[in-house]
Parts: sequence; structure tokens; C-alpha cells
Amino acid sequence: MSGWQRYERPVLLGGGSQRSQAMRRPEESTRMEWKVVSLRSLYSDEWLDIRLADVELPGGRHLSHRMICTPPGAGVVAVTDNRVLLIWRHRFITRSWGWEVPMGKVEAGESIAEAAAREFEEETGWRPGPLRHLMSVQPTPGLCDSVHHVYRTDEACHIGEPVDSFESDRVAWVPLAEVRSLIRSGAVVSGTTLAALLYVVG
Repeated sequence: MSGWQRYERPVLLGGGSQRSQAMRRPEESTRMEWKVVSLRSLYSDEWLDIRLADVELPGGRHLSHRMICTPPGAGVVAVTDNRVLLIWRHRFITRSWGWEVPMGKVEAGESIAEAAAREFEEETGWRPGPLRHLMSVQPTPGLCDSVHHVYRTDEACHIGEPVDSFESDRVAWVPLAEVRSLIRSGAVVSGTTLAALLYVVG
């Protein structure tokens, strides 16, 4: 078992690995819940574990479903003087460029907040001030258990060049007033970044 697999059931807002009974809407029930009967690993390394799940559907029918387990990610939205610090980077998998919130993998032995601060500093060259949890996002829950924890800070100090200079082409303070137009133009395509920025601009 990989060390990161202790994270494989993500912690969501409100605590717990899944929504608690108290968070269910009154009209919800477990009638349509899919139940995992067994899991078999198809491939595993330090970044991901691809599994084949035997899932029991409502009514008793079974379905074989692939699922991807990954360690959690953590990042920071830094907002000061009505600007947000973003990185402009290329994603070779989707062959796309876009503005993103600095984010990366939570390493074994560090807290999620520590990981968020470390990734922010390594990718931007700025050190964040006090962090407060903003949101937790599951970008692709139909296929992957990935969860991204996003923190907010209202201050940051420049400490030098990014350690991970290969992560981005540019680091910039982007006016909050321009965020919506950037989204409309397709300059923000990361789902987690979209959620965080829209939450911040309101």
C-alpha cells in the first residue's frame, strides 16, 4: 500500500469522509446509493491508484466501474488590494494554457494547511500570511476521489524567485475586476481555480 493511501477517503467541508446524515436534504435517502462491494487495484504508484470496483446498484444489479484514487491537493488564494495572485501555466495533458491558483500534492507528514503554504511559496516566490480554509472541491467525483483543499490569505510577502520555476510561465497579481472576463474568455479552465475565484469575487 502506498503511503499516501491513508488519504484516500477525502475530508470534505464539515468533516468526515462523506456527507453526514445531518447534511442530507430532507428529500434525500439512501435508496439511490451505489454500494462498493469490492475493489481491485489495476495500477498503483506514488501519484495514483487505478482500481476496478464491483458496485451494487439500486435494485441489486452489479456494475464494474473504474476509479482513480489520488492524494489530496492543497492551494492558496491570496487576495490583497483587490488583486489575486495567479500563475499562468501550460497543461500538456489538455494542451491548454490558463490562469491557476497555486496548488500541489499534500506530502506525507505535513498538514493540509502546511502543504498549501509550501506549494504557494514554491510556485510563486511569495510567502502567504495567515491562512483560513475557503473550500474543498472534488473536481471529478464520477471517476476520481481527488479532493482539493483551498485556503485564503489576505497578505503575502515576496521572498524571491519561485523554486518550481518550471511550473509556470508567469506569476502575476490579477485584478479581481478582471476575473469574470478572464473566465468568459477561456483564460481560466481549471475547475478548482474557477470555483475558488468565483467564490472570492462573489
